[in-house]
Amino acid sequence: MVRANGAVSLRELARVVQTSEVTVRRDVRALEAEGLLDRRHGGAVLPGGFTRESGFPQKSHLATAEKTAIADLAATFVEEGEAIVVGAGTTTQELARRLARVPGLTVVTNSLLVAQALAHANRVEVVMTGGTLRGSNYALVGSGAEQSLQGLRVSRAFLSGSGLTAERGLSTSNMLSASVDRALVQAAAEVVVLADHTKLGTDTMFQTVPTDLITRLVTDEPPAHDDRAQTELQALADQGVQIAVAGATPSGNGSQGGDGGPATRRHRQDVPLPAPRRGPGLRAATALGERDRDQPAPQERARVADMRRR
Repeated sequence: MVRANGAVSLRELARVVQTSEVTVRRDVRALEAEGLLDRRHGGAVLPGGFTRESGFPQKSHLATAEKTAIADLAATFVEEGEAIVVGAGTTTQELARRLARVPGLTVVTNSLLVAQALAHANRVEVVMTGGTLRGSNYALVGSGAEQSLQGLRVSRAFLSGSGLTAERGLSTSNMLSASVDRALVQAAAEVVVLADHTKLGTDTMFQTVPTDLITRLVTDEPPAHDDRAQTELQALADQGVQIAVAGATPSGNGSQGGDGGPATRRHRQDVPLPAPRRGPGLRAATALGERDRDQPAPQERARVADMRRR
């Protein structure tokens, strides 16, 4: 499966071989020791450090539940009457299906799949780039696509890719796709990356969006055992990327998870990570305020002392 697709998730492997993810993880570890593949958080890739791009049929069946949750959350960031760009990918295709209900929306895209998802949305205007069709992901690429984006300005760009790291940002395995994605980024005031947890920490050949240009990441909640994804999320947050986690529940104190991990929100109210923490000065001020509320004001204390002397 790895040789055929370039990458595969542990969940998909477990489904195909009808066993638990724990068993699959153990077997993948053994295969890595033999040099047959490289482990990635939540999956495995061909050995060599960089993943190659899977075809659309393979990608459409990977992390489907996660992509659905991410698309649901990402759609909440789109306002009526906005103009946005949406890049190619299976996750952005899921997003497009939800955007069909947003009135007055203008969507610029190089993806045939995104355009198809919006084809019957009467209240949404779809603008397609020019370019050459790349059949593996049904996207328009090349100089024609890039030139059609020159001079364009929209509020947000929604992009996905093959991998995301705090060090390099979003990346993809195809040079032509990367070039068009960079042109989409240049047209937008904000960049929203849609990436499920299996892509966190994965590095591929061509950088599309450096970390400092990513405004927000919409992702799903990594499994508890996936330390790599958790670490990558924190590293992205430390560089100023706002994190919105689909399906995550707020922690008890409303700012930070009980395990010290990143704060998350289930709905649109995402927050920059890491969550703000009270420094010594703030704690001291809070303690002083509590003490003042428990004791009389200075003038009141003087009046009470005077009454006692009388």
